[in-house]
Amino acid sequence: MVTGFRRSLRDGVVGVAMLLLALLIIAKLDRDGERDFSGDLVAIDGDTLANGKGRARLEGIDAPELSQTCRHHDGEAWRCGVEARRRLAALLAAPSLHCKGGAFDRYDRLLVHCRTGEVDVNAFMVREGFAVSYGGYPAEEAAARRDGVGIWSGEFDRPEVWRRANSLDAGEMAAADTGDLLFAFLRRLFGIN
Repeated sequence: MVTGFRRSLRDGVVGVAMLLLALLIIAKLDRDGERDFSGDLVAIDGDTLANGKGRARLEGIDAPELSQTCRHHDGEAWRCGVEARRRLAALLAAPSLHCKGGAFDRYDRLLVHCRTGEVDVNAFMVREGFAVSYGGYPAEEAAARRDGVGIWSGEFDRPEVWRRANSLDAGEMAAADTGDLLFAFLRRLFGIN
């Protein structure tokens, strides 16, 4: 036989457990909900951006790393990673830029789709040959390849292959990103391009 005290205690424990479960569900839904990524955006590389509060990655694409080089059809090397960042930075400067995302990658970056006016930034980076499709833009990659633009103008390693070959792990990437973010901030602060 359950006494009144035990019944009240049991009901209280069940109530607290249900409340905690509800809070966990709400927190999960909030994290998975679509959110804006805005503010003073800085291009870290060709597919990663930051706004002072966090980092985001352009979903569905993979751009060359900053230290990665590619070769034109004539064999001349060019800094395709730096050029990819430059192109993304130009797009981020548009006043009509709008980025949204909901999921996070394994480095806790918000995966976003960005638009500036009618331009899909993610698709643009792939179509212009400054990123490869990473599951999201196969038609744009095929067009860039066909037209021989950007990285498709010669030879290059796909970014994920280049990272493996150069043993660039997440820690090294984060350290490089932090330094790049600091330099970008200082360049903006002092008006240096």
